[in-house]
Amino acid sequence: MPLPQEAQAPALTPQFCFHPTALQDFLRLSRATTDDPLLANLNALIPSAPFTTRGSTTPRPTRASHRVPRATCTSYLSSALFPAWHARTQALTYCASVAVSPDPDDPELLARQAEGMRDRERVVDERLDPYSGRFFPKEPRTEELARKVRAERGIEGIVRGRSWDVIGGRCEGGGGEGWEEAVAKWESGRWGKRGWV
Repeated sequence: MPLPQEAQAPALTPQFCFHPTALQDFLRLSRATTDDPLLANLNALIPSAPFTTRGSTTPRPTRASHRVPRATCTSYLSSALFPAWHARTQALTYCASVAVSPDPDDPELLARQAEGMRDRERVVDERLDPYSGRFFPKEPRTEELARKVRAERGIEGIVRGRSWDVIGGRCEGGGGEGWEEAVAKWESGRWGKRGWV
């Protein structure tokens, strides 16, 4: 079976992270090409049952036999799913590091500083306008990026958990450990023919 077309891993630069939609578009496309069609891809890997005639006395295969063989499933996970997960993790980790680093190229830095100076100089009579004392400065783009990365990491955890549930239901011997342990084994090179067992 041909492997799904996966999203190309982007060049990791601060511009990629600060772009309004680049990070989220990459994550969305990667999930759409690997996690969303996972059940259909695993079903396509199930060996077909032998043809039986209507009058045959051979019992039909049971639902339990409609599972992907362990070696086939391990191969699919190693060549398609885990590399996509790894690319998404790398993008999120890189953007998280950019979010905590100083941002000397922030285009709104001078505007925020000027706004802060104007706010300090402003004289407010809160008896006339009780809400005029409030000041809502625009947050730096690094804080916006950090919030976006936190949200995407939460989404990633949910997507991977659901994908791992599908794998546990479709692969022989699957689901014995969590996806975190399986990915850690794959990344360290301890993921072999026997996969997660």
